[in-house]
Amino acid sequence: MIRFLLLAILVIMVARAFWKLVDSVIEGSRGTPSGRRGQAAPVKLVRDPVCGTYVPPRPALSVTASGATHYFCSERCLNEYETRHKAQGTKHKSQW
Repeated sequence: MIRFLLLAILVIMVARAFWKLVDSVIEGSRGTPSGRRGQAAPVKLVRDPVCGTYVPPRPALSVTASGATHYFCSERCLNEYETRHKAQGTKHKSQW
């Protein structure tokens, strides 16, 4: 009886391993990179010049000054940057 139970467990484990292998082969033929299913594409982060925090550029607050765009994690950092550059006389354009 114990042999039958152990044999049944072994058969189930082998069958599951076989179907996982078949599933991964099918996914591979569809062009889906393995391990990347359902994940978003990576985003390059940019550094906040005031506090040094890395932020994604799309939702971040930004300012273009002297032809360069700077991104900020918060309004506090943006205001601090503007205050510093206003004292230096640098012109910049805010983008919200």
